[in-house]
Amino acid sequence: MLIHTEPTPATEELLTRAMFPDPVRIARALATYRTAEDRRIFAWKTGGEVVSAAGLHVGHGEAEVLHVGTRPDMEGQGYGRALLHAVLIRLQLNRMTAETDDDAVDFYRRSGFGVVETQDRGGRRRYLCTLTPGKADQPCC
Repeated sequence: MLIHTEPTPATEELLTRAMFPDPVRIARALATYRTAEDRRIFAWKTGGEVVSAAGLHVGHGEAEVLHVGTRPDMEGQGYGRALLHAVLIRLQLNRMTAETDDDAVDFYRRSGFGVVETQDRGGRRRYLCTLTPGKADQPCC
């Protein structure tokens, strides 16, 4: 079940899994979710518990996935993928994008995003991932 939520300890813990492990940067990113109108957190609940959360920058019919994390004991079961597809449909977005690296690009591919390699940053390959409503309408899980 998809829910839109304010930051909670559970959602913040999941979002932190997708952040660079620097306490200052983590605190800054979490504060932005609490204060910026264009930042939103969505979560996927199953059995009454939040199992996956996504933090997005939303505006003008589009959203950029900034962070997505799933409980370690629930990874690989499609909750992150279902969450992103449900958000795209619920918000009636024209497109959802994410910029990622080698560590997460396969998650986006499996989730139906088109993937294009882009400019390296910091010696690491980067990818621009894009999901459109036609792709999100297909069964994902």
